[in-house]
Amino acid sequence: MLRIAVQKSGRLFEDSARFLHEAGIDFGNSPNRLRAQASNFPLEIIFLRDDDIPEYVEEGVVHLGIVGENVLLEKQKTVKTVDRLGFGKCRLSIALPKNMPYNGIESLQGLRIATTYSRILRNFLDINNIKAEIHEISGAVEIAPSLGLAEGIFDIVSTGSTLLANGLREVQTVIESEALLIANPSLTTEQEEIVNRLMFRINAHRNAQKHRYILLNAPKNRLDEIIAAIPGMKSPTILPLAIEGWCSVHSVIPEDVFWEVLERLKAAGAEGILVAPLERMIL
Repeated sequence: MLRIAVQKSGRLFEDSARFLHEAGIDFGNSPNRLRAQASNFPLEIIFLRDDDIPEYVEEGVVHLGIVGENVLLEKQKTVKTVDRLGFGKCRLSIALPKNMPYNGIESLQGLRIATTYSRILRNFLDINNIKAEIHEISGAVEIAPSLGLAEGIFDIVSTGSTLLANGLREVQTVIESEALLIANPSLTTEQEEIVNRLMFRINAHRNAQKHRYILLNAPKNRLDEIIAAIPGMKSPTILPLAIEGWCSVHSVIPEDVFWEVLERLKAAGAEGILVAPLERMIL
């Protein structure tokens, strides 16, 4: 049995829950519980504050955690990154009032900067030889300049709308962040096997999102040309049709070349092309 920590509310909660459901993990949808037992996989889900997840994973209270890269960098706990999950993307940036000039990093010299992420900010300032005062606060960082606590802020930015609403503008991106799956570095062999089973499910869903299933009718006299236009898989499946001289071709096409392949197939004489999404794909 593994225990995995996910954010109990906030920016990553819904994406983390959807991520587990897409991996076929059934644990219900109640947001009010502090823990939930999966009914079809040896996994217990623990709902925690995002700031607490790295520490709980490091200490082995939970075996896995889904946490923002920004939180992990700030907490600097000894954990292993299992996978980059591709959701919860944001950036940590420095923002200044709209009417304050900014001509590069040197413009930060001597400023007071309010943030929740003091360790990441201090590291950035030190690397760039910037002497600035860090004012560490929690909660609504964006309000600090208007209250006179600081001239600038360092915080998470997704769309920038919150900055705009508070009279601020983003001037310097420091790091890009996304959700990570992290693990305690001292898992037992049995626990590692369960992690591998989980990753197998995750990758099957992820691969499916990057491909499309196609079914088409092809004239036999142009079959070689049509097969040559289909990338990726070892070989398409070819089945005869009831109509003489025609066959049915089944295959899978990578999403990133999907439209180009369809154009080539159509030009090669393919007809009745059907396209369907995939739920799982095992490579």
